[in-house]
Amino acid sequence: MTPGSENAEPDRRSAGVAGVAPTPAPLGDRCLYLCTPDRPDLATFLETCIAGGVDVVQLRDKDLDPARTVARARVAAAACAALGVPFILNDDPDLAGEAGADGVHVGQDDASPESARRILGPDAIVGLSTHAPPELERSEDEPVDYVSVGPVVPTPTKPGRPGTGLGYVELAASRARHPFFVTGGVTPDSVPGLVAAGARRFVVVRYLTSADDPGRAARRLRRAIDKAIETIEA
Repeated sequence: MTPGSENAEPDRRSAGVAGVAPTPAPLGDRCLYLCTPDRPDLATFLETCIAGGVDVVQLRDKDLDPARTVARARVAAAACAALGVPFILNDDPDLAGEAGADGVHVGQDDASPESARRILGPDAIVGLSTHAPPELERSEDEPVDYVSVGPVVPTPTKPGRPGTGLGYVELAASRARHPFFVTGGVTPDSVPGLVAAGARRFVVVRYLTSADDPGRAARRLRRAIDKAIETIEA
């Protein structure tokens, strides 16, 4: 069994029973998760990245007020729905519900996963950021569908937060009960080392959001992920 494969497809379970996780939204084999701020060409950008291999999208923009967040999230949700890709909004489950998102991603200081699940219901996707072993351990009993692990290296997306290093990826691969996505410095060059540490799912930000040709960059990154996984599992 490869690292993390035991949680590749979570069991579907009933909601609302003490000690039993709610029915998780399926993530299947999705492995390339784009986290992007708002941008003028948001719909076109998402369509281009999805065509290149992105299969989960999150809108994360701390500078938008609630009304603007909902408006832009609706644009992203429509673009993703047309191409069969889950759309997730960052931080706020109420706004995620208003925007018609498929789910929400919360941090350690945001709304709790329990609150998000209560607001959005059993079929929504709920994700949770983790940055250290105690947070990963606590996530085992949270009503989430996936966790993020990292950032492996420091990143401007999380100013002031140190990198976790590959050791945290290895820990998640051996212990995480939920599917996990690795964050921080994901590029074609870093992917082989991350895969060797146990990663099979990846969050990308700057490599695509700063790319001159996002479609080409997405294709390159997806090829690197597929090749690294195929090589190590051969």
